[in-house]
Amino acid sequence: MLGALLVHLGREVTIDQLIGYLWSDDPPRTARSVIQVQISHLRRTFPDTIATTPGGYTLDVDPDSVDLHRFRKLRDRATAAEPKAAVELLEQALECWRGVPFSGVGSEYLDHSVVTPLKEERWSCVIAWATCALELGRHSDVVSRLTSLVSEEPFGERLHHLLITALWRDNERARALAVYEEFRNRLADELGVDPGPELATLHTRILQEDFPAEETQDASTGGPETHFVMRNDLPRDLPDFTGRQESLRQLDEVARTGEGRAQVCVITGSGGEGKTTTAVRFGYEAAKRYPDGQLFIDLYGYTTDREPLDAASALGALLRAVGVEPEAVPESLDERSALWRATLMGRRVLVILDNALSYAQVSPLLPSSPGSMTLITTRNELSGLSGARFLSLGVFDEQSSLELLGRVLGDERVRSEPEQAREIIRICGGLPLALRVVAGRMLSRPRWSFAHVARRLGEQNRRFRELQVEGQSVEAAIDLSFQSLNRHQSRAFLLLGLMIGSTVDLGGAASLLDMSVEDADDILQELVGVCLLEEPQGDVYRLHDLIGAFSRDRAAVVLNAEEIDAARLRLAEQYMATAQHAADLMGPRAHDDEIGVSQGYRTELAGREDAENWFTLHQDNLADTIEYFASHDNGEYAWRMADAVWRFYALHGQMGLLISSHQRALQISDKQGNRRGRAVTLIGLGIAHCLSGRFDESLALLTEARDLLTSIGDSRGIIRALANLGMVYERVGRLADAAEAIQGVLDFAIQLEDTRLEALQWGNLAVLKQTLGVYAEALHCAQQAMEKAVGEGQKVTRSHAKRVMGEARTGLGELEAASQDLSEALELSLELHLVGNQVYIHNSLGLTHRAAGRWEQAIASHTTALELAEEHGRRSGDAEIRADLGMTYAAAGRHDEAVAELEKAHAIAVERSERYMVGRAALALGRLPAPTMPVDRARDFLREAEEIFTELGLAEADQAREALENLPPPPG
Repeated sequence: MLGALLVHLGREVTIDQLIGYLWSDDPPRTARSVIQVQISHLRRTFPDTIATTPGGYTLDVDPDSVDLHRFRKLRDRATAAEPKAAVELLEQALECWRGVPFSGVGSEYLDHSVVTPLKEERWSCVIAWATCALELGRHSDVVSRLTSLVSEEPFGERLHHLLITALWRDNERARALAVYEEFRNRLADELGVDPGPELATLHTRILQEDFPAEETQDASTGGPETHFVMRNDLPRDLPDFTGRQESLRQLDEVARTGEGRAQVCVITGSGGEGKTTTAVRFGYEAAKRYPDGQLFIDLYGYTTDREPLDAASALGALLRAVGVEPEAVPESLDERSALWRATLMGRRVLVILDNALSYAQVSPLLPSSPGSMTLITTRNELSGLSGARFLSLGVFDEQSSLELLGRVLGDERVRSEPEQAREIIRICGGLPLALRVVAGRMLSRPRWSFAHVARRLGEQNRRFRELQVEGQSVEAAIDLSFQSLNRHQSRAFLLLGLMIGSTVDLGGAASLLDMSVEDADDILQELVGVCLLEEPQGDVYRLHDLIGAFSRDRAAVVLNAEEIDAARLRLAEQYMATAQHAADLMGPRAHDDEIGVSQGYRTELAGREDAENWFTLHQDNLADTIEYFASHDNGEYAWRMADAVWRFYALHGQMGLLISSHQRALQISDKQGNRRGRAVTLIGLGIAHCLSGRFDESLALLTEARDLLTSIGDSRGIIRALANLGMVYERVGRLADAAEAIQGVLDFAIQLEDTRLEALQWGNLAVLKQTLGVYAEALHCAQQAMEKAVGEGQKVTRSHAKRVMGEARTGLGELEAASQDLSEALELSLELHLVGNQVYIHNSLGLTHRAAGRWEQAIASHTTALELAEEHGRRSGDAEIRADLGMTYAAAGRHDEAVAELEKAHAIAVERSERYMVGRAALALGRLPAPTMPVDRARDFLREAEEIFTELGLAEADQAREALENLPPPPG
C-alpha cells in the first residue's frame, strides 16, 4: 500500500484502486477494513503525510526521497542536456533501479496497470542512455551494460539494435552477427516473425562493410534523400503556455517508449481545452528527437465557414511540403498515401494533424517510419484508429487556472484579488479558452477588477457575450460541435442541459430523454464521442459548466416550455421512485406508503449494496430534486423525498445535506400547511442534530414531531418519533426517559405484530441496558433481537444486536465469547458498509482486550475506532471512545496519556451537553492517582461526577462518593 501511494505521490489513490492492486479480481469481504487498518499503521509510522480524500488517500512527501520520482527527475533533465551531460544524468537515473517493482505481490491488475508501465520507463531510459553513449563513442560501455540487460528483455528489438551497433563499432563484428542471429532465431521460434526492417538493414550493412561508419546519424536512416526538405511548420508557441505539464509528460513517455515503431497519439477534448496549443508546445520541446522535420497541418474539422480538408488534399499539401515536386504528386488517394509513407520511411519526423474530424480523414495520413510520431487533435473519438494512444485533456484545475491568469495579467494582479480570481475560474469551469478570453479582455482594460468581471459573467444572459474577444469566442467553439450533431443527437444534447443536479446516470438520462435505456446508451456514447458530454465513470454523465450553460440557453430557444417541464419532471420522478425503492432496501421506513410515480421511471436495485451505491452517486442530485419539488410547490413530493434520503445521509455523515434538504422540505410543508409533512421532516432534522451532538435542539424537534403526529393519529409516525427520542435520551443520560420511550415503541410493535420493528426495539433496549451496566438483561434483550431479526433484510438489526451481545459478554467476563460476537458483528457491518457500527465495534473490541489485560491491542482498537470515525465524519461518539481509550491508558498505567484523552472526552461532552459522558470522564479523571492528577482537581472532578450521576439517578454516583471519601482531606 505504501508503494502504491508513493507511485502516485501527491495524487489520489482510490480505495477501489488499492483493492485492485492488492487482490486483483478476488478481494476478501474485509478488504476495505484491511485497507483502513493499514492506513492507520502507515499514519503512525509516517505522521502528517497521508490525507483522506473523498475517494481514497493521498501521500505527500519530498519526491526526492522516493527513488522512482528521483529517477524521473534525472531522466527529464537529461532530455534537454547535451550528450555528455545526458549520459551522466541517465546513469544516475538508472542507479535508482533495484530489481522489479512490487515483486512478490502477485496481483495481475497491479502488474498490468503499474508494474509494466514502470518497467517500460526503465527500458526507455536504458535506450536513451545507450543512444547518447554511442554518440560519444563509448561503445565498450554500451556492450558491457546491454549484454546483461538483453536477457531481461529477450524480444526488445531496439535494445538488440543498440547492442549489435555497439559491438560492430567496437570492432566485434563476429559477435554482433552472432547476437543478431540468436535474436532472429528466437523471434522465429517463439513468435513466428522476422526482425523489423531497421534491424535487418543494420545486419545487411554489417555483412557488406568491413568497418563501421562513424557517422552520428542513426543507422536506420540510410543515406540522405537529396530531395527531402526538412522543415518546421509549427505555429507560434504561446509564451504563457501553462497547465499541461502532466499531458506533456505523457506525450514524452509515448515518444520514448515507441522508439522502434511509428507512434500515433490522439489528443481529445471539447472545444477550448487547448488541444492544439498542447500539441504545438510538445512539438517545440521534442524537436531534437525529430531532426527530419516537424510538420503541422490544419484539417479544418471544426472551423467556421470552412469545409473539412479531405485526405487527398491534405496529402497533396504534405507531400509538396517535404519536397515532392507538384507534378510528381499522384492523383489517387491510395497512391498519395503510399508515396507519403515511402517518402518518410527512415525519417524521424513529427506530424501534427490538427482539428481532425474522422478516422477516414486521418488514416491515409499516418506515417509508418519507426521513430516517427503523429499527433492528432480532435473533438471526436476516432473509433477504428487501432494501435493509437489516447490523451484526454480535460479542463484546468484551480492551480493551473491561477497560473494562466498570472502569466497573462501578472501575478500581483491575481494576488490582489485571490477569491475573486477563483470565482472567475469557477464560472469558466477551468476551460482554458474561457480563461484566456477573460485574461485578454482584462489585459486591454487595466481598470477592470476580477470582482467586476465576475459580476458581468454572473449575469447568465450575458455570460457568452463576455466570453469573446477578437478572434476567440467560447460560444462559437461550442456551437461548432453542436452544429455537427444530427437531429436526434441535437435534441438529446439540449435535454441533457436540463438535468437536475450536476450528473445523470444512464437510467436518469433515459427518463430525461424519454427513451429506452438501450437507445439512451447509444446516443449518450455518441455525444461522449464528440466531446460534448463527459463520462467520469461508467454510465454516469455530466456537462462542462459552460457547455451546460450553452445547452440550456439553446434549449430555451429551440424547445417549447411544455417539453422542458415534462423532461425535468420525468427525471425528478425517476429520482423519487428510485430513492423510495433504495430506502426500503436500506431499512424499515415509518412512512413507506409510496406515492403514484410510474414504475417505468424507477431504476431497479438488487439489494442494499446497490441502494448504497445509488445513493452515494446521487446524493447531491437528490438534494437538488427536493429543491426542484419545493420550487414547483409540490410539497408532498418534497417531504417524501427528504424522508427517503435521511437514512443514507445520516449513515454516511452527510449532515450538511441532511439538514439543508429537510429545511427546504420543512419550508414548503409550512407554506402549504402540511402537518404530516412538517412532523416527518422534524424527525429527520432531530436525527441530524443528534448525530451532530446538538441534543437539546434534537429533543425539542422530536418532541414537537411526536405531539404533531399524535394530534393527527399517525401511529407509525409516533413510533418513529418515540424511537428517536429514546436514542437521544440515552445519549444525554436520561435513561429512565429512554427506557419509557423504547418500551412504548416495543409495545406498539407487539400490538401491530411487526416483528421487524420489534427486533429493532429489542436491540435499542439492549443498548440501554448495556449502558446501565445490567449486562445479563442487555444480553437477553440482544438475543431477543436476534431471534426476531430473521430474513435477508434484517442483517442491519442483527449486526447491531451482535455488537451489544459482545459488549454484554465483556461485562459478564465471558471474553472469548465476546470476541466471537464482536468479530461476527464486524464482518456483517463490513459487508453492509455500516461505518458507524464498525466504529463502535472497534471500540468495544478495545474494551474486551482491556478486560483481558491486552493493553496494546486494546489501545490499537480504540485508536482504529477514532480514526475510522474521523475519516468518515462519524464524530458523534468521540467523547465515548476517547473516554474508553483514556480508561484503557489508566488501566495500563500510562497515566499521562490517560489524562490527555479523558480531558478531551470531558471537553467534547461538555460542549455537546452529553451529561452522562461528562460524568463518566469526570469520574475516570478523579480516580487517577497523584501526582498525575492533583488532589484538588481530582476532588472537583469527582464532585462533578457525583452531581451528574445523582441527577440522572445512576449507580455511578455511589462510585464517585466512595472515591471522594478515599481522597486525603483538604489542608486546614
